[in-house]
Amino acid sequence: MTPFDIARSYIGTTEGPGPENNPVIMEMYGSIGHDWVEHDSVAWCAAFVGHCLEQAGIRSTHKLTARSYLDWGVPVATADARQGDIGIIPRGRSSWQGHVFFIDRIEGAWVWGLGGNQGDAVNIKRYPVSKLLGVRRASHIAPEVTLSVEAVQRRLKALDYHEVGTIDGIIGPRTRGAILAFRDDHDLPLVPIVDVALTDALEKALPRAITPERASGAPKDSRIVAASNAQVGLGVIGAVGSIGSQIAPALVEAEQARDMAGRAFSLFGLEAWLTIALPWIGAAVFLTVILYALRSRAARIDDHRTGKTP
Repeated sequence: MTPFDIARSYIGTTEGPGPENNPVIMEMYGSIGHDWVEHDSVAWCAAFVGHCLEQAGIRSTHKLTARSYLDWGVPVATADARQGDIGIIPRGRSSWQGHVFFIDRIEGAWVWGLGGNQGDAVNIKRYPVSKLLGVRRASHIAPEVTLSVEAVQRRLKALDYHEVGTIDGIIGPRTRGAILAFRDDHDLPLVPIVDVALTDALEKALPRAITPERASGAPKDSRIVAASNAQVGLGVIGAVGSIGSQIAPALVEAEQARDMAGRAFSLFGLEAWLTIALPWIGAAVFLTVILYALRSRAARIDDHRTGKTP
């Protein structure tokens, strides 16, 4: 369901009578992070819009102020507004006050808004189009942006926001995470969209700072590091055993090495040297295992210290 569909399902919801609270409205406060609100008489138009967005899987502003939606999503010209877009108008005497609703339709000089806290209820009410402070739409790419998604992904990765993942031109979960991380680091509104503010900041930004603890640390609970350490340990034991025991190593790699060596020595009539050479062949196999394990562990730690992986 779209946020507008969800909003429409609440039509008829009203505040509780007298001092009583409507639990449905109280749930709206909580769904956007304001479960501290004690009464449904607290202005709830933004809570209603935010709740409907969150229920549809779209991040809201998580604020109770209507005008917070002037920075949400992407801007849309009034003439291009369509059903489901969000409209914001002034309300009250203070510059921070306002009212927010879902646009149902625009007819002539009137915009019909589906909103909460409209006469203490969820309903559709008309307002002058001239009062619209802005119209916003849920989207990932603002109309004014000329930079491609691929270019944004490449820039994020160049700035060490490696959580962006594969550069594929798709704003999926990983790319949204990278955008939000970058926005948080640069004090931009926390919305997973590509707008002019984001692209301007990307052009001016320096590479992501790596904390000293991370730059000198190692990943915790890493299966790669644990497996590498285990391989190093087994490799050392195997190498020592191969040289000291003068018998064929127990591992498959060493068995294969023995068979190959045996055929080669038989071919050239050097069977007498096989007993002497075999332990060294086994040791070489184990040393190779150790070498690759050390390289794997070093690469994993380097990825951690440069921020490429958690």
